[in-house]
Amino acid sequence: MTEIWRNWSGLQTASPAVAFTPVEETGIVAAVREAAARGLPLRVVGSGHSFTPLCVTGGAQLTLAGHAGLIAVEGEQATVKSGTTIRSLGPLLRQRGLGLANQGDIDAQAIAGAVGTGTHGTGKGLGNFSSMVRGLRLVTADGSVIDCDGEHEPEIFAAARCSIGAIGIFSTLTLACVPAYSLREGLTVRSLDSALSGFAEEAAGHRHAEFFWFPLSDKAVVKTLDPTDAAPSRGRRFRGVKELVLENGALWTMAQLARVLPPLTGPLARFSAVLGGGGGFVDHSERLFPSNRLVRFNEMEYAVPAEQGLDCIAEIRAWFRQTGTRVYFPVEFRYVAGDDVWLSPFSGRDSATIAVHRLAGEDFTAYFAAMEAIFANHRGRPHWGKLHTLKAAQLAALYPDWERFQAVRRRLDPKGLFLNDYLRGLFEPQA
Repeated sequence: MTEIWRNWSGLQTASPAVAFTPVEETGIVAAVREAAARGLPLRVVGSGHSFTPLCVTGGAQLTLAGHAGLIAVEGEQATVKSGTTIRSLGPLLRQRGLGLANQGDIDAQAIAGAVGTGTHGTGKGLGNFSSMVRGLRLVTADGSVIDCDGEHEPEIFAAARCSIGAIGIFSTLTLACVPAYSLREGLTVRSLDSALSGFAEEAAGHRHAEFFWFPLSDKAVVKTLDPTDAAPSRGRRFRGVKELVLENGALWTMAQLARVLPPLTGPLARFSAVLGGGGGFVDHSERLFPSNRLVRFNEMEYAVPAEQGLDCIAEIRAWFRQTGTRVYFPVEFRYVAGDDVWLSPFSGRDSATIAVHRLAGEDFTAYFAAMEAIFANHRGRPHWGKLHTLKAAQLAALYPDWERFQAVRRRLDPKGLFLNDYLRGLFEPQA
């Protein structure tokens, strides 16, 4: 038996019977064939930043950490090995005069995991990682390797780009890039009413715009990022709410105080919101997008149609007022462009994403259940790497191309080599 595996938040654990650590595509192929021959289901792990049990298995586990690096650059496209982390990819691209068009505020993920779960950043005109893929090599359940793109095996390409490891293992990914650029960050504190009334203008006027709403203070921190020709700022970057409050030790301390002394929750939330002011820092895009995450948490995030996003926030606000629930963590709101990837949460529609959090170790069940019910009122689709309770029948109703994806999945993995119990619940109707 191998060592116990845990995801980043500690919520998910696994004790695989065997673990593979390939460094080349031939090693991935060999691992797939061995797992199949031994009758072991096979799941791939990256950095463990998915909160759902995607990687949990008692069978075979494969890590792509050793299968990393930049393979080639052609024009504004870069081909990378699938285990390459977003953090390591940024400098490699900049050396070639390129950058990613967008990314989120965590860069520890392997590019395979970010693509396979539809991970995203923010920006009304910018898509998720799945939509950046222009070609890929996929190792399938029989050990075959398929090259696909929009013209060659287009149905496999449409299915694979956001497939949570259910139809095969990415070996390489070719990504659309842009010329390297820098960003200027802006952070302002507003009342929630002000943030809501002005956010359509903010989102239209900035390349990236999002807000973090502290329900118990009724304050929001609006964050913007815009390209700039200015030189990177000197000195250490300090970003108030993003670095002190959301990611680091102050968040843990304040959240613990709020839990032990509930009357402090409101004042602490108001104080945290005030800390969010500032901004103006300039840096290379790959350094300004991400944030350090020293405080561990569990998260639920849904994508709702863009035009329903602010109404969904209003419903969540009404729920807090009605129930009196005291949650210290802020609610995060972003826009993401629609795409044509079959199982992308943004497939066929521009979307607003809304994320809620609880500290690792806290009971999130009741809170997340209430939020999930509100998301359902707005035809929300869950982020594949974040907590939700939907099963196959519910998911099928949310994705127009669900059956097309299922047909490709069954064709490429007829025996379910890449399914664990959790994925069977997602893809196979319950009796």
